[in-house]
Amino acid sequence: MSSILDLEIFVRIADEGSISAAARSLGLTAAAASIALKRLETRLGSRLLARSTRSLRLTPEGRRYLDSVRLALAALEDGEQALGQQGQGLCGVLQLSAPSDFGRNALLPWLDEFKGQHPQLRLQLQLNDRHADLFRESVDVALRFGVPRDSSLVALPILAAHRRVVCASPQYLARYGAPQVPEDLARHSALLYLRDGQLYDLWRFSRDDQVREVQVRGDYSCDDGEVARRWALAGHGLVYKARLDVAEDLRAGRLVPLLTDWQGEPLPFNLLCPHRLQVSERVRLLHGFLVQRCRELCP
Repeated sequence: MSSILDLEIFVRIADEGSISAAARSLGLTAAAASIALKRLETRLGSRLLARSTRSLRLTPEGRRYLDSVRLALAALEDGEQALGQQGQGLCGVLQLSAPSDFGRNALLPWLDEFKGQHPQLRLQLQLNDRHADLFRESVDVALRFGVPRDSSLVALPILAAHRRVVCASPQYLARYGAPQVPEDLARHSALLYLRDGQLYDLWRFSRDDQVREVQVRGDYSCDDGEVARRWALAGHGLVYKARLDVAEDLRAGRLVPLLTDWQGEPLPFNLLCPHRLQVSERVRLLHGFLVQRCRELCP
């Protein structure tokens, strides 16, 4: 059995990309860190890192082993904290990734409330619209719209029946009118969204057994969901957004829902974990909290 310190050194080297940097962060000498890594590789009978005078990278075996080590260390930390903090509520670090628009406009105040309920908890939040690689990045859980691309991820549903909604500002509609059927969208200015370099310009709608796909165009495109929402609020065009992102704007009348007799594209909202071992008490309580808040926002 490898020592916990050897495992921690291996993870830190993988994260830092340098033995000397990892050693400094742990208060060790570079020689001690190098010996620990060699000891671990000897016990496993595999090279975990390919090293040269100028570079260091994980081997395929190292990448696979790193995932298991992260899970094991996280489980040990959870167990120790649970014993040390009995009766004192949640504690430790919760690393969370979330979409930019939802994160800034809905999640931030909710996390303040959740932190108030669990003052010993430490939160680390990453806001971006790309799909975080939960097996490679320092993230425990991720909030994401849509069906998970990786079937090995654990998906905890928050809003399973959630959908997109097309909407625009009252100013835009006063100037250009409202589309009456999906085909009308082709004659309007669409606020387009880029994800992973791909332009999302084919908008889908359904009603009963009918399905409509409309190719849209517009002068504005971006890779940040909040920017698209702000353009819509400024009257630059129609936006096809997750209903959660614009629920408050719709409620306040800043945006107006369109084509209300058609359903927007399904967009389930989930809390994703890389492994069931990481569905800790912190994650379970956060999941239940978010289910309640999202259902209040989008009944």
